[in-house]
Amino acid sequence: MLRRRRPLLRTAVVGGVAYAAGSHVASKSAEQAQMEAQQNAQIADLQQQQAAAAPPAYQQPAAPPAYQQPVAPPAAAAPEPSSNMEPDTLEQLKRLGELRDSNVLTEAEFEAAKQKILGNL
Repeated sequence: MLRRRRPLLRTAVVGGVAYAAGSHVASKSAEQAQMEAQQNAQIADLQQQQAAAAPPAYQQPAAPPAYQQPVAPPAAAAPEPSSNMEPDTLEQLKRLGELRDSNVLTEAEFEAAKQKILGNL
């Protein structure tokens, strides 16, 4: 009778160990599935927060500020030509005024050339 019970006892022990191991694996698997579900929920929440806080993917660029050329102050009026000036002298003064207005001559150079022309009179 003793010999007969040993195989049954061995089967019971093997079955119990297998049940315990299976139960342990199942509980670990359930814990892991629960942790993955929590992580997926946290990731989804973060993605929603980022989508709400992020600006639209494409925005029209703002128009650059218009560049405005600086306005030159009005040129000083040329002195009234006296009746004793020659037409050539008037032409020279007009050309000097144009050169000054186009910033080829500085104000000091203009005055010096004007005095030279008017000094010839």
